[in-house]
Amino acid sequence: MRVLIVEDSRGICENIAAYLERYNYVLDFAYDGISAMHLALTNPFDVIVLDLNLPGMDGLSFCQKLRADAQLETPVLMLTARDTLDDKLKGFEAGADDYLIKPFALQELHARLQALYKRSHGKTANLLTVGDLTLNRSTLQVYRAGRHIDLTPAGMRLLQRLMEQAPSVVARDDLETLLWADERPDGDALRSHMYKLRQAIDRPFDRPLIHTLHRIGYRIAEDTQ
Repeated sequence: MRVLIVEDSRGICENIAAYLERYNYVLDFAYDGISAMHLALTNPFDVIVLDLNLPGMDGLSFCQKLRADAQLETPVLMLTARDTLDDKLKGFEAGADDYLIKPFALQELHARLQALYKRSHGKTANLLTVGDLTLNRSTLQVYRAGRHIDLTPAGMRLLQRLMEQAPSVVARDDLETLLWADERPDGDALRSHMYKLRQAIDRPFDRPLIHTLHRIGYRIAEDTQ
């Protein structure tokens, strides 16, 4: 497991390293938020351990940028002395996946890292989620708000690609290639398939998830931003 430790206390970093290296972790360290962001954007980490009080960029801002701007879903374990409920809620709102209060036992840190890794690389690796919509890539079952949704084979392929790229826009050309490769039909067949997909995914519910960017492509997200 490759872990990025973002902590400005070198003493804490040394203690973490001494303990985790016995379990064959690959560890990288950053002592400020800006350096941490550069590492997070240029390396494939399995988990990020993030202190809140950091020079350069505080932990909450780091986590918000990681989720909103960089759109990275790397699990984040916040490591901090702030122990009030309000502090924890702010951390989760910023995008944290777990919260560990200082001082902490290294055994507990290890256990939480293992849990986050299994959660992101285990069974949920096949589960795509956007809002209240889920698609299991192993069983090809689709649910929204607990309701099972039947799709055509073409609709399933389109939905899976949109959810895999969410919330990014998927170009029309990419979707047409997905369905027909180099043998594209005459007319706007993609539009017809997207209409049927919308009828299944959005029409029975209050909020649309599938959004059109005219002449560009489609995206699936909880909002239209």
